[in-house]
Amino acid sequence: MTRTHPARAALAAAAALLAAALHAQDKPAAKADARAAAKPALTVTLVQPQARELPLALAANGTVAAWQEAVLGAEVNGLRLAEVRAEVGDRVRRGQVLAVFNADTVAADLAQAKAALAEAEATLAEARANAARAQSIAGSGALSAQQVAQYATAEATAQARLEQARAQERAQTLRLAHTRVTASDDGVISARSATLGAVAGPGQELFRLIRKARLEWRGEVTAAELHRLKPGLPVRVSTPGGAVVEGRVRTVAPTVDATTRSAIVYVDLPQAMDKGLKPGMFARGEFVLGAAPGLTLPQDAVVLRDGFAWAYRAGPVANGQARVTRVKVETGRRVDDRVEVRSGLAAADRVVASGAAFLADGDTVKVAP
Repeated sequence: MTRTHPARAALAAAAALLAAALHAQDKPAAKADARAAAKPALTVTLVQPQARELPLALAANGTVAAWQEAVLGAEVNGLRLAEVRAEVGDRVRRGQVLAVFNADTVAADLAQAKAALAEAEATLAEARANAARAQSIAGSGALSAQQVAQYATAEATAQARLEQARAQERAQTLRLAHTRVTASDDGVISARSATLGAVAGPGQELFRLIRKARLEWRGEVTAAELHRLKPGLPVRVSTPGGAVVEGRVRTVAPTVDATTRSAIVYVDLPQAMDKGLKPGMFARGEFVLGAAPGLTLPQDAVVLRDGFAWAYRAGPVANGQARVTRVKVETGRRVDDRVEVRSGLAAADRVVASGAAFLADGDTVKVAP
C-alpha cells in the first residue's frame, strides 16, 4: 500500500498540471469569442410599422386602341388623284382637304349642266308667257279649248325640264365637291392608302382617321371581378415608357367571353397620345376601387430572399445594441416608397429600417440614436 502512494501522487500532479495548461489556453480563445459575439454587425435605425390609408386597386392587362376610326374614301369614279396633302401621323381639323382629284372633266360637265339649266329657264319663261296669253283670250273664241290646254301642257313640261336641269346642275356641283377629300372630324391620320396619280373607284379607302385623337384602354377582367367595376371608376394605365395615364371607365362589356371567361372594360384615356400611348400597345392598368387602412414599412426594411419577404425584428436594446430576428412577412399594396405588411409583424414591433440585406438571423446590431 505504501509503495503505490508516490505513483498516485505523481499521476494526480501531472493531471493537475495538464488541466491548468488547457484552461490557460482556452481563456484567450473564450475572450476572443466573447469580443466577437459582442461586436455589432451593423449600425441600424429602427422603425415601427405605421398605419396608413392605402388605395384598393384591381390590376388588369389590356390593349390600347382607337376610340373610333373613320374611313375616308373616294366618292367619285374614274378620276385621277392629283394631290395628296396628308400623311400618317398628321393632326387634321374637320373639313381640312386631305387629297384632291383632277376636276377638269367634272368642271366641264358642271358648265354643261349650267347651260342646260339656263336653257330650261328660258324655255319655261316662254311657255309660261304663251300659256298666260292663251288663258287671257280663252273666252273670246280666238283659240279652241284644245289649243289653250296645249299651251298649259307646254308650260308644265317646261317646268319639269327646268327641275331636271336643276337636279343635274346640283349633281355636278356635288361631284365637283367630291373631288376634294376632306376630314370628317378632328383627329389624327392613322393610315394612308392614297397614291398620287392613281385612279380611285367609288368607296375605295384613302385614309383612316382616329377621331378626336382619342384612345381607349380595353382591360380584360375575370367574371368574378366584373361586379366590382362600374362606369366612372378612376383607372391608372402605365405606359411602356413608365409614365402613368389617368382615365375613367366608360363602359363595361355586357357579355363575358365563353372561352376565356373574361370581359372587356372600356376606359377613356384623354390626351393619351401625348403621353406615349399608341393604338395596338399592350398596357397594364389598375382600377382604383377606394382605400383601406394597413400597416406599412419602408421598402428598404423588407428583403426578398428565396422567393419570400423578410423583415428583421429587433429585441430589447441594451447598451445601444440589440439582437435581430428574421421574420417572414406577407406584403400587399405599395404606395410611393412604402409597402403594406399584411402579416408577420405587430404595430408595436421595431424592425431594421435599412441595410437588412446585409444581416443574418441572430445578428447583433448597433442601434443609432
